[in-house]
Amino acid sequence: MKLELIDVVIIVGYLVLTIALGFYFSKKASKDLQAYFLGGKTIPWWILGVSNASGMFDITGTMWLVSMCFVYGLKSAWLPWIWPTFNQVFLMVYLSVWLRRSNVMTGAEWLEKRFGNGRGAELSQLVVVIFALISVVGFIAYTFKGIGKFSQTFLPWDLEPDTYALILIGFTSLYVIKGGMYSVVITELIQFVIMTIASVAVGIIAMNLVSPEMLAEHIPEGWKNVFFGSHLELDWTGIINSVNTKISEDGFTWFSFFVMMMLFKGVLVSMAGPVPNYDMQRILATKTAKDAAKMSGLVSLVMYFPRYMLVTGLTILAIVFLGPKISTESGFDFEMILPYSINNFIPVGFTGLLLAGLIAAFMSTYAATVNAAPVYFVNDIYKKYIKPDGSRKLYVRASYIASFVIIVLGISFGFIIESINSVTQWIFGALFGGYTAANLLKWYWWRFNGFGYFWGMMAGLAASLILPFLFPEVQPLYAFPFILLVSLVGSIGGSLLTRPDNEETLIDFYKSVRPWGWWGPVKKMTMERYPDFQPNKNAGRDAFNIVIGMIWQFTLVVMPIYLVIRELWPMLIAFLIFAVASVILKKNWLDKLEND
Repeated sequence: MKLELIDVVIIVGYLVLTIALGFYFSKKASKDLQAYFLGGKTIPWWILGVSNASGMFDITGTMWLVSMCFVYGLKSAWLPWIWPTFNQVFLMVYLSVWLRRSNVMTGAEWLEKRFGNGRGAELSQLVVVIFALISVVGFIAYTFKGIGKFSQTFLPWDLEPDTYALILIGFTSLYVIKGGMYSVVITELIQFVIMTIASVAVGIIAMNLVSPEMLAEHIPEGWKNVFFGSHLELDWTGIINSVNTKISEDGFTWFSFFVMMMLFKGVLVSMAGPVPNYDMQRILATKTAKDAAKMSGLVSLVMYFPRYMLVTGLTILAIVFLGPKISTESGFDFEMILPYSINNFIPVGFTGLLLAGLIAAFMSTYAATVNAAPVYFVNDIYKKYIKPDGSRKLYVRASYIASFVIIVLGISFGFIIESINSVTQWIFGALFGGYTAANLLKWYWWRFNGFGYFWGMMAGLAASLILPFLFPEVQPLYAFPFILLVSLVGSIGGSLLTRPDNEETLIDFYKSVRPWGWWGPVKKMTMERYPDFQPNKNAGRDAFNIVIGMIWQFTLVVMPIYLVIRELWPMLIAFLIFAVASVILKKNWLDKLEND
């Protein structure tokens, strides 16, 4: 791609600004660990919400979404359930409140609140630190692979994708390591504004260049239909034959079964709560539990509309103008549709803004991921076991070193993996499968203890790491039930074969977090000791709000797609459903949030 001077000025100006902000906020961030990792719990909830949305608006995920939208059309709106995207609904309805009430800094520290200080609690903290580091290394590899592929198209030098990724990751690491949470959040706020402007503009450009009639000539029957039967029923024969091959390779032909598996896995993963990454960090950084819930709700509200305008705009441009070229090529890399579309169809001058926005998307996701990881090592290993009497400056410096080591490990893994889709499927299908059982039980079952958590997590981690090597042909999502079962056996067996947790620990946790679930004996003990205590009786209301919230979130995905492809009536129907769901959530969720 040949960039004009104005494009280069915009990109360079943005990069300089982010570095400057990182160093400006480094003084604030270096006060102590809470300032470095949680911004001192002083950042407003709406800024944290936009920051969280910015971190999720990643370039690698966007490349994947564009490739999925190209191939599967409106049915691609269901595919992010593999992550699952609707975990934000569970968080906003009740889990963010429960997590923030614990008043801790990390997921490992939360386990001390849940399991106490015994041997089981120590083992549970150790295994969650291991999981956090493995998952963050996987996420860094995920962003590494995406930014490398993207950069190869638009940067001026003839380098390998991994080399480009190495350059941009090194650049971004400067302000992340130095500035901590403050610089990450503030730069993500700026990045989100840039990405939103760029995304809406791309959608408008696509609407002006591609008419509904032009699109209809280049897509198969059923591409515009969001609903599905047992089979996918999309046939690209005679249009782009290679797309049929990709559908077969993806394993999505039995689409109804695939969506049901995503729903089954997604509900369990969502009920388990956030994995120890930047999402959990934003929740713990809010001022109150009510703010944590509102922050999680804001993420869906602000992210999906602009993101899917970008995704759909680039998709239809590629279908109409790149489609004929792709149909004559063999071995086309569908993950490259996004950079190809920018290279060919975005006007000169505006390209710089869009590229700055997409680089911002990469930087925000990468920054949030890296900032979330070192706290587990520094706070839960180094400070607790190695240097408990260290100074605040020593711990911050240790955070710098931990960040650097994690980055190196993530980059090393990034050199090994072959595609974005492969690492996406492994992280969200297999790795999260190993996380689910233990983290599900920790919220809802009083008898679950630290030993159960340790053995459940170890069994799940081992299964998720070994399975891809033993059965490389198996779709990670289809392996989820097996990984879940292995982890469940470890969790229940480890709990029932050891003693229950300390009574004081259980009462303290139940009284402060106030979860619902199978807490009968602990509830009885708590109410005997604290007669005025009010147990949580909102399980039914929360379940209803989750169903409404999932519908509400899904309309935020399909509305911008219908808008860009100019399907007016489906868009209006989706908007009507969105409006009704919003009113219900306002009355049955937002108005009933408690302040503590």
